Amino acid sequence: MPKKADHPQTEVHVDVEGRTMRLTNLEKVLYPSTGTTKGEVLDYYVRVAPVLLPHLAGRPVTRIRWPHGVGDLSFFEKNAPAGTPSWVRTAEVPTTGSRGPSRHGDTLVFPIIDDLPTLVWAVNLAALELHVHQWTVDEDDEPVGADRIVIDLDPGEPAGLHECCQVALRVQEALAERDLDALAVTSGNKGLHLYAPLPEPLPSTETSELAKEIAEELQAAHPELVTATMTKARRRGKVFLDWSQNAGSKTTVAPYSLRGTPRPRSPRPSAGTRSRRAPRTHSASTSSPPLRCWSGSTSTATCSELYLRERVACRARRPGTRSARPAGFARRASRVRHAAAHAVEVR
Repeated sequence: MPKKADHPQTEVHVDVEGRTMRLTNLEKVLYPSTGTTKGEVLDYYVRVAPVLLPHLAGRPVTRIRWPHGVGDLSFFEKNAPAGTPSWVRTAEVPTTGSRGPSRHGDTLVFPIIDDLPTLVWAVNLAALELHVHQWTVDEDDEPVGADRIVIDLDPGEPAGLHECCQVALRVQEALAERDLDALAVTSGNKGLHLYAPLPEPLPSTETSELAKEIAEELQAAHPELVTATMTKARRRGKVFLDWSQNAGSKTTVAPYSLRGTPRPRSPRPSAGTRSRRAPRTHSASTSSPPLRCWSGSTSTATCSELYLRERVACRARRPGTRSARPAGFARRASRVRHAAAHAVEVR
């Protein structure tokens, strides 16, 4: 591994909703292929905060941090780190399913990112990816049941996003038979996430069983297109329905969170029919406004279904085309070049 240059640390103090925060190394490049800096990453998160924060509120957040950018090592962080400000809300929860022991014994102390200062604090620590559980905590920071089911659709080569849309429609139908409305979100990588809000919280064991039941049901009905088996060798040319993310210990990347990919991308709700081009994974841009925050309404779920059907129809109108892959990956992220003192404007 090449030795990192020894650059002096720069810092700036900003006011974030009444809290004075110290931001450091805003000029550090976190996405080398696009030259996107830490300041630009912070700017992106501030811009999308109005639609991102509702997806994080009340959920313990696991962060994936890239201190030296996406071309270097990263690490998962569940516990709030040493030095966490006293005003950051935290929740102490059991370590059931955790991969290793916690410094707090049999519990983990997660941060709850439900306001802009906490979001800026986390991103300033180079937390590019924000992952959340399907369950929430109450006002007393006590865990309650899962308030949604998620199914992660992961295509195995040469299958692509087109096949994901085909399968997503079948998943939506299976959920609708159980009186649940599914909402599609691009994963920020190569697949889709389908979220189905629940009328009331359920234990994670029950939501996992239901998601597994749907995945295995579709695997039996469409074995040439769907697999519910985690073995990668069996995924080729099929869409893997990952039901396991409903387990109490598992997390899913939040909509609008950046991904630690070579170029900055983010998952976005696909709750409308925006174009007739192939479905695309969204490139994060500090110059583009946020899209929307879905609320779980039936009308939004209907728009999501229309979006998926249009994507499938778009491919059908172009026979002979290759499996549609997320377009726009080569588009450079928009750069907002500021002096370090003005790299992040927080109102």
